Amino acid sequence: MQPSARAHLHSRLENGLAIAVLAVMAVLPLIEIVGRMTIGRGISGSIVVVQNLTLWITVLGAVLASRTERLLALSTPRVLPGRVQGPIKVFTSAIAVAVTSTLVAASLDFVQIEREFGDVIAWDIPTWTVLSVLPAGFGAITGRLIWRAASDWRGRAIAAIGLLIPLIFVSVPGVETVGLVLPATFVIVAATALGMPIFAAIGGAALVLFWGDGTPVNAVPGETYRITASPMLPAIPLFALSGYLLAEGKASQRLTQLFTACVGWMPGGLAVVATLVLAFFTPLTGASGITILSMGGLLLPVLVRAKYPEQTSLGLVTVSGSIGLLWFPSLPVFLYGFYAQLNYKELFVGGLLPGILLVVVVAAWGASQGWRRGVVRTPFVAREAAAAMWEAKWELLLPVVVLGGIAGGYTTLVEAAALTVLYTFVVECFIQRGLSVRRDLPRVIVECATLVGGFMIILSVAFGFTNFLILAQIPMMALEWVQAHIQSPMLFLLALNGFLLLVGAMMDIYSAIVVIVPLVAPIAAAYGIDPVHLGIIFLANLELGYLTPPMGANLFLSSYRFDKPLVEVYRSTLPYMFLLLMTVLLITYVPAMTLWLVGVVFGGS
Repeated sequence: MQPSARAHLHSRLENGLAIAVLAVMAVLPLIEIVGRMTIGRGISGSIVVVQNLTLWITVLGAVLASRTERLLALSTPRVLPGRVQGPIKVFTSAIAVAVTSTLVAASLDFVQIEREFGDVIAWDIPTWTVLSVLPAGFGAITGRLIWRAASDWRGRAIAAIGLLIPLIFVSVPGVETVGLVLPATFVIVAATALGMPIFAAIGGAALVLFWGDGTPVNAVPGETYRITASPMLPAIPLFALSGYLLAEGKASQRLTQLFTACVGWMPGGLAVVATLVLAFFTPLTGASGITILSMGGLLLPVLVRAKYPEQTSLGLVTVSGSIGLLWFPSLPVFLYGFYAQLNYKELFVGGLLPGILLVVVVAAWGASQGWRRGVVRTPFVAREAAAAMWEAKWELLLPVVVLGGIAGGYTTLVEAAALTVLYTFVVECFIQRGLSVRRDLPRVIVECATLVGGFMIILSVAFGFTNFLILAQIPMMALEWVQAHIQSPMLFLLALNGFLLLVGAMMDIYSAIVVIVPLVAPIAAAYGIDPVHLGIIFLANLELGYLTPPMGANLFLSSYRFDKPLVEVYRSTLPYMFLLLMTVLLITYVPAMTLWLVGVVFGGS
């Protein structure tokens, strides 16, 4: 078989497996709902199976992401001279290969241990068979890292040197006296700064720290398996899938028509429409970058044709793709709630008013620029507004279906997520017919799995890293240092804003949550800051970090999508950046904006 044919076969197998896993994850909770309503019970163990399949879609999605070089990483290489980008990629790939190949060896050891124990998860499925996806997935990622390190065999051979690193872990049980922990950590940090995938950085740090402590490195995949213990995490890929179905099914066009008919009469109404559409879809797709790449390209030409200033329009689309992450069913909010051990319902209620304020500020500035230019407005016609509302009725009913199921106690979170998938599937494929089941659906599911794997693989390896930090009492030491140098809670919040802006400019929001939350949460608690308020501060700052020059991720995405120089993108977003910064400070220092509605809904709980 030719190499290209073999690669194509591998891709089809990976796609098919990812589609099958996501399909089973969606179907089993639906069967659970039907069984409970008809015969009073569901299928015993089905939810446990869904939780374990979360590990599979995490690893499979990461494999898919490695296939298209979409594993989350810092965007540093884009600002480096072209002549050094090739050697740097070989270097970072070699370090990543060292990490992933060590994870393969550690996972094989862990699988063997579980096989000897003989535990089962449910339906007599052995635990070790579930865990087998770890060495297989990390092995596939390792191969892809080597292959994509360079276009020539010499570069690939250099990257493959990283395969020798697991031998050191096997032959040297501890390095307390050898002194390699600090140099190894420095190399990992340097490689991360130069664009190595974030999951390899966190996984590598966990391996090195456990190794230096004399703990077997199979503790890292052992901690990774904890991803299956959460009854909430399976909702993340399911909500992401429903968001993708909506985005690909032309729901954005129907909502654009609705918002245009309802608010297009306002001065600068088109800017308001663009902001609402982009902000609405960001929490559905789970990533602001996707919103910019998909819908931003549709809305920017419309704004320019309507005689909005091009610089204002570019800034509006770039910024609007970065807001809305505080609204249901935003994946970062779920992830923050999981990691901070908070009620996700309180986080969503607390983020409602701050999220609305962020949208209002952005829309108002864009509208004011359009009003100053005298752009054409769309007259309000009640008949057209009613027709647009009728056309978008199925999308408008979606929050009622999902939130009604959860609030009414009819469904759990995971069941509501599965119900959302079913609803959007039926609406977009059979009612609105914007998607073809045969032609479009497989592509959409694979794209969703790629996104989910890209950030959840970071979560999976971060369990080991954060567990080591806790065992080493790093959060307690950080708390003691901060309290010794900062006395005022207000000053602490100001310092936190600056720190989170810097973090948001350098890391994606998912990596920041899993790495920073365990350090920040206990410190904020010591200053008496409400944990829900802290969560909204954290997420709002990271939203702003997406836009912080010079490294904000959405700035690069916008430059790439619209083929504009980075400096022009910086300039277009600066007015919005200033306004959003003032808004984030307002959210930070006026806790009532977050906590008032939480108190009303939950009775002050």
